Amino acid sequence: MTPTDVHSLTDEALVEAIVKTNDTLLFEVLYDRYATMVYNKCYGFANGVDEAKDLTQDVFLRVFVKLGSFKGKSKFSTWLYAFTYNHCVNYVTRNTAKKIEKKSVSSDSIENIGEDVDSTREFQSMRVEKLKKVMDLISPDEKMILLLKYQDNLTIKELSEALDIGESAVKMRLKRAKEKLVQKYDNYTKNG
Repeated sequence: MTPTDVHSLTDEALVEAIVKTNDTLLFEVLYDRYATMVYNKCYGFANGVDEAKDLTQDVFLRVFVKLGSFKGKSKFSTWLYAFTYNHCVNYVTRNTAKKIEKKSVSSDSIENIGEDVDSTREFQSMRVEKLKKVMDLISPDEKMILLLKYQDNLTIKELSEALDIGESAVKMRLKRAKEKLVQKYDNYTKNG
């Protein structure tokens, strides 16, 4: 297989080849495709650039080991998003004593959360800057599912496959996370 052939493989074909051969050069191709995306996700949970780089390396080390568990039920990128978020949530949960000061929740994704919640009028009036601060006050799990849905634009079906839970469970978790966000936002606005 020539280098050109390798780069033209789909993610799923590449994963299959890596699992069969354990070829680190093939894994580098996968790494190159997704390193920036994984880094950006990690940065949202990290205390700065160095910690984000460390988290990114941890994610890829674990991905290499766990690649065989990718069953192709969802797109590889969806699986990797969920894997990255789960790793970061676990990291933050283990390090709850640390204050997470720097979050990279984009204004666009915050606005997406507000636009999607027709039934929750409070969302429409939320100020993006305050909402960014409030995102830090909800649990990492709640933050993860909101970001997967509204920043990464995963569908309910993709979330169900990536998180390995039913679609109704995904909807319930999203509903609870949004309700918690509204509650925290209201408290923050009254007290802040």
